[in-house]
Amino acid sequence: MSRNTTSPSSASSAAPRIRPIRIGMINVIGTWTLYQREVMRFVKIMTQTVFAPMTTAILFMAVFAVAVGDRITDSGDVPYVVFLGPGLVMMAVLQNAFANTSSSLVVGKVQGNIVDLLMPPLGPLEILVAMVAAGITRGLMVGAVTAITLALLGSSGFPVHPLTAFVFLFLGSGVMALAGVITGVWSTKFDGLAAVTNFIVQPMIFLSGTFYSIKQLPPPFDALALYNPVFHMIDGYRYAVIGTASFSPLKGGLILFGIMLVLGVISWRILGTGYKLKA
Repeated sequence: MSRNTTSPSSASSAAPRIRPIRIGMINVIGTWTLYQREVMRFVKIMTQTVFAPMTTAILFMAVFAVAVGDRITDSGDVPYVVFLGPGLVMMAVLQNAFANTSSSLVVGKVQGNIVDLLMPPLGPLEILVAMVAAGITRGLMVGAVTAITLALLGSSGFPVHPLTAFVFLFLGSGVMALAGVITGVWSTKFDGLAAVTNFIVQPMIFLSGTFYSIKQLPPPFDALALYNPVFHMIDGYRYAVIGTASFSPLKGGLILFGIMLVLGVISWRILGTGYKLKA
């Protein structure tokens, strides 16, 4: 009776070889994986992250249309509810783009799993691109759902300049997603995040012409409103929807692009230094 014997050398040669994956200068697979993880964070709870902001926008529309809609006459050549619609859409976009990136970092710190973001072979630029892209995705998704719902309810119309609408939605959500990264890195607890949201983000949104035209503001507040970047986001998108604007959409877009570049460099630098992340 013969016995089947295998030498160690032949056994090792028959074993499958594991070849290392060359990452290269940019870890595309890792960046895409992190982007998918960040997107799935809000997709799993779309009732809270997408449909809740839409409901809030509808409630704002109902309250302002009933309470003050007939009293506001300086809203251009369109009814006040049509004027208000683009502001509510952009408000929902900005709030959710900011919340997506900032909450991801703060939750990671509080729960102690921020190491899952720092351990993989991802550089600061790759982490930044993935997180900001996910924030933009959430902002655009919320904006699309809110805009379609308001249009179907007759409270707003579809954009007359679709490309311009997409550009300002993209720039607005990108700026706020980057601001969310900076806030998330700086905040160690939810208290810090809440402070920035309540005392900086929300006032900038509410004082940017969301519910009114800056032409109604007395001097010098009408001029000061031009220094609020959120004003250019809302005014540019409002131009794309109803065709009228209080400021040049081209200049407003260039201002937002410049702000996005500055915030991008700042975010990249603080992620690279590990500020309040690796300590």
